[in-house]
Amino acid sequence: MQIRVTYNVMLGYDNTEHRVVRLVVSCQTTGNLESTSFVLGRSRSAFSARSLKRRGTELQHYSDTLPKGCFVVRRPTEPLQEISFLSPLYYLDLQKIISLLKNEASPPRWTVTADSFQPGNEAVKAIDGNISTFWHSAYSPTIAPLPHYIQLDMKKSYVINGVSYQPRQDGSLNGNIGQHTVTLSNDGTTWSSPVQFGTWLNDKVTKSTFFSNATARYVRITAQTEAQGANNPWSSMAELNVYSPNINLDASTFQPPPISQGRWDSTVVLPIVAAAGALSAQGNLIFWSAFRPDLFGSGTGQTLTALWTPSSQTVTQRTVTETHPYMFITDLSLGKRANASPKMTCFAQQEYKHVQPSEFGLDKRSADGHPARLPSERDRSDGRIFTIGGSWSGGQGGKNGEIYSPAANKWTSLPGAVVAPMLTADAMGVYRADNHAWLFAYKANSVFQAGPSKNMNWYNVTGSGSYTSAGTRSADGDAMCGNAVMFDATTGSILSAGGSPSYQDSNATPNAHLIKLGNVGAAPTVTKLPNMANARAFANGVVLPDGTVLIIGGQSYPIPFTDTTPVFPAELFDPKTNTWRTLASIAVPRTYHSIALLLPDATVVAGGGGLCGTGCMQNHFDLQVFSPPYLFNSDGTRATRPAITLVSATQIRPGASLTITTAQSVASFSLIRYGSATHTVNTDQRRVPLSVTSVTGLAHVVNLPTDPGVLVPGYWMLFAINSAGVPSVATTIKILAS
Repeated sequence: MQIRVTYNVMLGYDNTEHRVVRLVVSCQTTGNLESTSFVLGRSRSAFSARSLKRRGTELQHYSDTLPKGCFVVRRPTEPLQEISFLSPLYYLDLQKIISLLKNEASPPRWTVTADSFQPGNEAVKAIDGNISTFWHSAYSPTIAPLPHYIQLDMKKSYVINGVSYQPRQDGSLNGNIGQHTVTLSNDGTTWSSPVQFGTWLNDKVTKSTFFSNATARYVRITAQTEAQGANNPWSSMAELNVYSPNINLDASTFQPPPISQGRWDSTVVLPIVAAAGALSAQGNLIFWSAFRPDLFGSGTGQTLTALWTPSSQTVTQRTVTETHPYMFITDLSLGKRANASPKMTCFAQQEYKHVQPSEFGLDKRSADGHPARLPSERDRSDGRIFTIGGSWSGGQGGKNGEIYSPAANKWTSLPGAVVAPMLTADAMGVYRADNHAWLFAYKANSVFQAGPSKNMNWYNVTGSGSYTSAGTRSADGDAMCGNAVMFDATTGSILSAGGSPSYQDSNATPNAHLIKLGNVGAAPTVTKLPNMANARAFANGVVLPDGTVLIIGGQSYPIPFTDTTPVFPAELFDPKTNTWRTLASIAVPRTYHSIALLLPDATVVAGGGGLCGTGCMQNHFDLQVFSPPYLFNSDGTRATRPAITLVSATQIRPGASLTITTAQSVASFSLIRYGSATHTVNTDQRRVPLSVTSVTGLAHVVNLPTDPGVLVPGYWMLFAINSAGVPSVATTIKILAS
């Protein structure tokens, strides 16, 4: 059997126009698609001009990176978004390209059906390989109402891991699918829960989305809304494609990874690249990109946001203009004051804006005249916000500490809180050397800087500010874009993991250390831990209710806006044994501009990456939800979870007692502060284990820590954990300023 597959391959990246150009590579081979697999190098440019030679009307590629039978057929000059299909080149397997399942590769031919169609726009037009034709739901003489579905029958079951949806290419946006689900079936009768849901961006670019390996003969996309927000009742599709990690895998014998590694569940599609995100007081998630859904740069006074509501599996979008200069967020500080809603201090292109996300919208509060920068920020125990560094924007060097008062809506310089001691020896100089500081509020209104520099420091923000050296992280070097997670604030315990000597173009490390804070101003105790299995930078770290720490994604050789050298397996650190174990692999590279957050149901969401312009292959408009091993029984079934039925107060101050009533007997409780993540930094999160002082029936009395530097004001998730280590769904507790 002869197989013909066309790949559109990135050639280079234009930093001025923020777009890629690419070659179209045609492969003709006999046998299976696995034989056409190939790997891109680490460079942003997949092919160089020197490796190409004109051959008549074709460009012939002589590099051995192309498989046998593949050749360059043309170099398109039209904008990337006008080309039919963009093939992701390095998902799932570091050594192989994803195989595209197309009609030519799978006799007998696939068939497709839909709930309705307009004559001339039948469902088969979505799999005919012609981007000029498209399926459209019926609109004349009778309009078929939403929801609409289109269903593919591949004639036998395959192991698949993604779909791509190409909107119509005739210049009209009518019928572009917005809110949707993707479900799978092996028999056409029993359907899976959605392997993918969310909202696609309203444009003509092909949307390729990936999920964990599953078996399916039938693939159904159900359109719930039209993307352009006009409340139109129709849907359309130019081309539908399905991906497999290997077309020759036997679906009948396929087994997912052992449940002891956890499970990556549904993929959530967003209409933006989530370069930043935070948990709202209602338990929903708010995400930001910048002034465009796929790009940051010279902003236009608007910020594109998306709200994911897990309870309804819906994603909605809003363009925010209240803050005027757009927000490209380098750090979110969830400053919470007594009787106040969650606040976020966000980087804006022109100035800082203190904004209040009243669930979704943003309320402008401006401290005008403040110079732009890209700093690290941290809430303090008195409700004010400390920031330092940020030479990426607004001038380079000398960006000493400053303090923001929400009550006065005022920034105050702290010339004594000098930035110089926390600089890394980055190859790009101070432009990168003062980025993304690991800052932790602690006792006595102090701030501890744990990294990424190998040098650690205490910052005092009273008066004009000051600092005290806290020594180094043992023998660890600079760990830019590594992770630092306070997994036990009562003992001042911080895990540091990964990072690289320079922001980019340097090898990441697998190093891990335990930093244990003592008295304020004193050097902490630093213990070298076993290395992670994988070197990582641009990864994300999340503390879990049981005190373990999950590390997700990253690159072993960090280069912004690339997905080369990605790390797919997650890793879990257990502080009880000081050991690491490898967990299930995520479906998509999560590298530069990716995020991860703990959810109230004790799962973790990881997503984003890219933000490099229209058509950039490293733009990931999606998230994936991870269920840690503690949510499963050994046979793979879902574990029975304890439940919190009543708390004596949902707003409480440090040092107070709290009575927690549960539906079953439990072993322990913990509080985890709501997280906000961007650029590998999420030091808003911290965990406080709670000690039970008395038990009456199922009512448990716990005493909260007295120091607001440990129990920082803000919103926290309260978890109950049973003797099997299974956590409850969290109850939200608001810690008030003391």
